[in-house]
Amino acid sequence: MLLTCQREINELERIVDQTSQFFETEGISQELKFVVDLAMEELFVNMVKYNTETDKQITIELLSLPQGIEVSLTDFDVEKFNPTTPVEVDIEAPAQARTPGGLGIFLVLKMVDSIHYEYKNRVSKITFRKYTEST
Repeated sequence: MLLTCQREINELERIVDQTSQFFETEGISQELKFVVDLAMEELFVNMVKYNTETDKQITIELLSLPQGIEVSLTDFDVEKFNPTTPVEVDIEAPAQARTPGGLGIFLVLKMVDSIHYEYKNRVSKITFRKYTEST
């Protein structure tokens, strides 16, 4: 499934709805849905929030895999930002002592089974995979 989204946070509701339909149609285990929604939301929000130099739409592609799902988010006409590069996040520090930023990506990296980043000609593509526990 290919979904084209405006650069607006309110698109999240439509993204979640479309993902739910895709899970149902493809027979993908619902145990993966929470992680997939959370990872997509974090990555999409970062694209909208930090790639403000463009007004181009963001595409999201969902692909059913044996025992899982692959999700790609592509952002056009943007600077390079590699979310697979670990950011120092002190998860032991109290909230008021933490520096804002990085926690969402940190969580995504911990929750998904694999993540890949491509950047070429100002096109940024993040692809992650999540499998059921039996894989």
